[in-house]
Amino acid sequence: MRRLIDRCAGVDVGQALLVVCMRLVDSAGNVTEEIRSFGATTPDLLELRDWLTEAAVTHVAMESTGVYWKAPYYLLEDEFEVLLVNAAHLKHVPGRKTDVIDAQWIAEILSYGLLRPSFVPPRPFRELRDLTRYRKALIRARTAEVNRLHKVLEDAGVKLATVATDVMGVSGREMMRALIDGVADPAVLAELAKARLRTKLPQLRKALTARFRAHHAFLLTRMLAHIEALEADIEVLSERITELVEPWTGQLMILDSITGVGPRAAEVILAEIGPDMSRFPTAGHLASWAGRCPGQRESAGKRGAATPRKGSPWLADVLTECAWAAVKTKGTYLSAYYRQVMRRQGKHKAVMALTHKILVIAWNLLSTGALYDDPGAAAVRTHTTEQQRRRAIRQLEALGLTVTVEPRLDPGAA
Repeated sequence: MRRLIDRCAGVDVGQALLVVCMRLVDSAGNVTEEIRSFGATTPDLLELRDWLTEAAVTHVAMESTGVYWKAPYYLLEDEFEVLLVNAAHLKHVPGRKTDVIDAQWIAEILSYGLLRPSFVPPRPFRELRDLTRYRKALIRARTAEVNRLHKVLEDAGVKLATVATDVMGVSGREMMRALIDGVADPAVLAELAKARLRTKLPQLRKALTARFRAHHAFLLTRMLAHIEALEADIEVLSERITELVEPWTGQLMILDSITGVGPRAAEVILAEIGPDMSRFPTAGHLASWAGRCPGQRESAGKRGAATPRKGSPWLADVLTECAWAAVKTKGTYLSAYYRQVMRRQGKHKAVMALTHKILVIAWNLLSTGALYDDPGAAAVRTHTTEQQRRRAIRQLEALGLTVTVEPRLDPGAA
């Protein structure tokens, strides 16, 4: 096998220890390997960088082990061509397994150019990812806390959720604060309703007739404080994200133009895939990397069911949210596409197909710089008359019937 890289290194990454195999080839073609161990602290990593620099190493490969790869990767990426490799791509012949053997194996297959690097976004988008993912985590924490608040209200017999669409709205918060302050009269509490909720005053009086005790007031006070603190943090994060994405306002407008994709979803998609689509040769490569394509499993000429590969769960979540938003639109291409797939394969696979479609559209738009122009529901390919006829015959034959089809004569022809 032809050697492609003469001066490279393989790194077996651990939480506290890095085992490095430096593989060098001299002018006569002789291969030498030198193995050293380094700690995972910054001074140790600087020592590793100096050692590799002195040996004129050009390429470094390491497997993606949890989050432990980040520190060495970020410190080495400016000096060398660093490849972060999926651990599944580094499997070797079963047998002995040690950190040293793993480092040697990584260095060897790197020297032959057999490693495919994983996509690691540039530093600005890594920072943007941190912010969008943390914001999503806080949103989930807020949702969980609101659910706990609902349980406290139910325990106290306050049926506010059966009348108000959003318990955490302006009216709901004022009513809960009044309950905490000791107001128990349902009529007084109902009068705190605002806007359209005032049309439901009779229902509110019944819903607010409860057994609200000091115990519930204490819990509700802490939960409201926690929710408001989370909301404040989410707002601060959103402002910071808005500042960071300002150079890519055009790309955000492009993503926002896609049916079902809102401003916040556009920020997450941009953070996860970046604005440069040249990293993905085709839209199919992007969809496969994101885990939005069906898996492949074929043996002996037979294709079996296969689950999609694991992609970014943060990207999958936002694409699923966008897909459900697109389903609710009327007369759009994506909603019609969903209904077509759903009739044949069910809701779950239809939503999966819709997330794939949204990602393909995003790749094409970001590649061309054009805004999304919805072609409408009529653009979805429908079954021809012949396809519908064959499908109907198959369904009848599956019921044990023999079907003979003859064209119907036009009564007006005579």
